[in-house]
Amino acid sequence: MNTFKAACVQLTADRDDDVTLGPACDLIRQAHGLGAEYVQTPECTTMMEPNKKLTLEKALPEKNHPSVKAFSELAAELGIWLHIGSLIVGTQEKRAANRAFLFSPQGEIAARYDKIHMFDVVIPDGQSYRESATFRPGEQAVVAKLPWAELGMAICYDVRFPYLFRAQAKKGATILTAPAAFTKFTGEAHWHTLLKARAIENGCFVIAAGQCGVHAEGRETYGHSLVIAPWGEILADGGDQPGVIVADIDLDRVKQARDMVPSINHDRDFTLS
Repeated sequence: MNTFKAACVQLTADRDDDVTLGPACDLIRQAHGLGAEYVQTPECTTMMEPNKKLTLEKALPEKNHPSVKAFSELAAELGIWLHIGSLIVGTQEKRAANRAFLFSPQGEIAARYDKIHMFDVVIPDGQSYRESATFRPGEQAVVAKLPWAELGMAICYDVRFPYLFRAQAKKGATILTAPAAFTKFTGEAHWHTLLKARAIENGCFVIAAGQCGVHAEGRETYGHSLVIAPWGEILADGGDQPGVIVADIDLDRVKQARDMVPSINHDRDFTLS
């Protein structure tokens, strides 16, 4: 089977899991009602806490995390592949993990991915971000198996590092992902361009659910969840409000794009002087 329907859930996360979890589940149910067999949510799906101390206090271990349990049960109830863009998970170290989960239609955790690249920047609108102070960077790239295709897992700032997506495509991924909480400032400048580039250069579908709106302490995220075809066409765009987008994924389009421009087969080793 080479086709399936994918959905992105776009929302505005509160600073507490228990506030956001219900609305997130409602949107996932809405996506299922529209026929989606694979549903993706944004980075930090249920919590965007700007305070480092509070983030670490609220970051529960995976085995005790209420959102992990709720999303597992929801995936099994709906019989869908549920890709939670990330949850803030406590670890035994001094920093938390920014961890994505892929739940099977049986509610099992089919794959996990900890965000590798940390967003440590001061952007021109005056906001400062130092993710590495709060989160332990991941060290393992992940390609997960869906019934239809191989799925490369990434999170937000990872999208600026093409080698990660290239490695996933070379490993067999035909769908690349980048669930995000992109800032409004950087999103307006770069979001569409970066995601289209990752699709085109690898001949892959790209699916990226985004946070949107104004969060605690005035942080603004860009929204515009996207589903992009391997030739670079935008199949669905979530705009700037909470909601759901759906798109039909025809994996024959991967072969078509790669037949026209087979750059995935033309990588070469080189030296740099």
